[in-house]
Amino acid sequence: MTQDLLHHHQTLGADLRALRKARGLTLQDLSDHLGRSVGWLSQVERDLSVPSINDLRDIANRLDVSVSSLFRADAAEGEAGLVVRKGNRRPIGSREAGLVEELLSPDLTDAFEVVHSTFEPRSALPRPISRPTQEVGFVVSGRLNIQIGSKDFVLSTGDSFRTRGESMRWANPYDTPCTVVWVIAPPIY
Repeated sequence: MTQDLLHHHQTLGADLRALRKARGLTLQDLSDHLGRSVGWLSQVERDLSVPSINDLRDIANRLDVSVSSLFRADAAEGEAGLVVRKGNRRPIGSREAGLVEELLSPDLTDAFEVVHSTFEPRSALPRPISRPTQEVGFVVSGRLNIQIGSKDFVLSTGDSFRTRGESMRWANPYDTPCTVVWVIAPPIY
């Protein structure tokens, strides 16, 4: 196995474990869904076994993430787990039309994750979502309408907000993109 593949597989298991736990799934829950043994899944999470691409598709589907979010770009020598270069961000997200998200955190093994979101002009989340997380967002550029619980807000560059498990909905009815940096705990992507 090449050094790059070895590095990727040594980090894949930790990310899969973090995603599984963030969704409140046990090893048994996920292994039942996959039709695989708990032992095999445990070995994948400990980087002792390498899942096939079909296994990764099934795992990504159950964890509600894109398969591409499970793959990392190569980091320069000494940067892995510490630095994420702009061109090496992993695409993540809800896959909603008009929303492009990238992981700014090096991996998903911390108590939080940092996400870069770009809300395209004239895009909106069709219905509110609720997640078992605490989130803080900072509007880097543009404007965004956000509904937290039953309250509506119009946010502009420099504004920030927080949610704690409340239902949330966003819309960018404006003609320019809006960029937001989020800190989310625990990691959900």
